[in-house]
Amino acid sequence: MTTVSITSFGYLHGQEPAARVCYDLRHQFKDPHLRPELRYLTARDAPVREAVMGTDGVPALVHAIAATVDAYLAGPRQDEPLTVAVGCAGGRHRSATVADALAVVLSGDAERAAAYLVADLAERYTGRGLAVDLHHRDLDKDVVDR
Repeated sequence: MTTVSITSFGYLHGQEPAARVCYDLRHQFKDPHLRPELRYLTARDAPVREAVMGTDGVPALVHAIAATVDAYLAGPRQDEPLTVAVGCAGGRHRSATVADALAVVLSGDAERAAAYLVADLAERYTGRGLAVDLHHRDLDKDVVDR
């Protein structure tokens, strides 16, 4: 069984973690931190999930990351664990939400993926048997004052 390890993180909390593939969401996608009503919430909260996944391009990015995972798993080292890191400024909103969405997709959990607007993608992974390990490095850290 192939393992895909996904780590979300915030660049303001330190260097990006070691990973085969790393996505930087800081500059392309709106930061929920800028909205006072979302600043102290995290990806565990529905309003943050809805704001992030409702941002133009974010569902397409989840599709693209899943396609990248497929490409790596089709290669000659497909039995080795694949590490994917997703970063944003603080690690509490964008990166954590995208990492959560990717994890439910790769797990083939279409029901949970519906909350991330990617149920159709998750259905493609049902029965694939990927072991998915999700870690949020900075989700529970204090909000960075900026």
